[in-house]
Amino acid sequence: MTKQTLLDVAQSAVKTALAKGAQEAAANISRTRDVETVWRDGTLEKTQEATSRTLRLSLYVDGRYSSVASSDLRPEALERFIADSVVLTRALGKDPFRSLPDAKLYAGQAKLDLQLADPGHAAFTSDERRRLAKELEAAARTVPGSDRILSVTGSVNDSSTESFKVHSNGFVGSRMDTTYFLGADVSVKDPDGRRPEDGSYAGSRFRGELPAAATIGQEAARRTLARVGARKGDSAVLAMAIDNRAAGRMVAFLLGPLSGASLQQKRSFMEGRIGQAIGSPLLNLTDDPLIPKAFGSRLYDQEGIAAKPRPVFEAGILRSCFIDSYYGKKLGLPPTSGGASNLVWKLGPKPQEGLLADLKEGIFVTGFLGGNSNGTTGDFSLGVQGFRIRGGRLAEPVGEMNIAGNHLEFWKKLAAVGNDPYPYSALRTPTLVFEGVQFAGN
Repeated sequence: MTKQTLLDVAQSAVKTALAKGAQEAAANISRTRDVETVWRDGTLEKTQEATSRTLRLSLYVDGRYSSVASSDLRPEALERFIADSVVLTRALGKDPFRSLPDAKLYAGQAKLDLQLADPGHAAFTSDERRRLAKELEAAARTVPGSDRILSVTGSVNDSSTESFKVHSNGFVGSRMDTTYFLGADVSVKDPDGRRPEDGSYAGSRFRGELPAAATIGQEAARRTLARVGARKGDSAVLAMAIDNRAAGRMVAFLLGPLSGASLQQKRSFMEGRIGQAIGSPLLNLTDDPLIPKAFGSRLYDQEGIAAKPRPVFEAGILRSCFIDSYYGKKLGLPPTSGGASNLVWKLGPKPQEGLLADLKEGIFVTGFLGGNSNGTTGDFSLGVQGFRIRGGRLAEPVGEMNIAGNHLEFWKKLAAVGNDPYPYSALRTPTLVFEGVQFAGN
């Protein structure tokens, strides 16, 4: 199917839905190609390609709502599917809050080229994917201490998606996305019989902007070998620095309760806290969907609402939540957006090395293991691994330790923010330092 054909199918689906009795309808049609290549220990373990075309249709029928999907895009089949879906929607309970967004919310869309698609993606060959996967493994086995390596897995994942969105109240949008990810996972042997595992990963919208596979493979091996000899540390109250690539997990726990669904259903410890201090003055986050080439960038959200930057936290104070039009009506609040895009942090002046040197004593967390976070109460308990900091430098590796607390208190302990946002995630977290954290160990 050509681009125009895809758009025609989406427009036709909306017209058909209205003709069959829907008062409003929204169609999203997408064509996606995903390719995965995995090389493990000298052997091609997996090569897999999946291509799909899917139409998702939102139907608003006599005060009722349904969301349906079909991959059969033949005109006669699609007409039957839509007619049946309208009939089935009439059997559902009424929901007076369900409707398309106010068309005024579509206005103001930024006139930007966000550069989300690599025009050369189609030229990315199977041979090139395999070469990169092999290079990831080979590079990991070149670092000092590689005789301890038990296994290396090199992975190459790439995708392209083309989508069109059509609403019966006037919205029409389109976007093209590509992504590339390279990663290496390594396991090594520990003298005590344990098998530490770690890895390194990188991604980009454009293949030519990926880091070298050799760099990723070597970093994966170094990170894993550094885990050899890890032991449980002593229980203590210490400063905690979180590696920029690991800090995103803590931030995700903070963002989840900001959804309209969580707030409306009384499942959020953030309920009623807009305008209140949630964290230290160093907590400054802006949701910015308009960053070229970033993973969370968009001109409009899932509802077609024009995407705009907005503050989430300013000097620790909660300024806004992620509220779509449906939950906005239920809460009596104006919609913002149904989910986060890219997070932009107010960065500090120092790199990670400078922050660790300033700590003198503490624990540098490189990963979280298991645990949970309760979005209703804010309580959390997480396993951590990383390194003891002594004299401002990394010392022995530690693991099998835990931290616990409540987010409303924890984020007030934020004492420093690095200048190193992690580039391979929409969360873009820098190194974060917290003071007075209780570690449970020996």
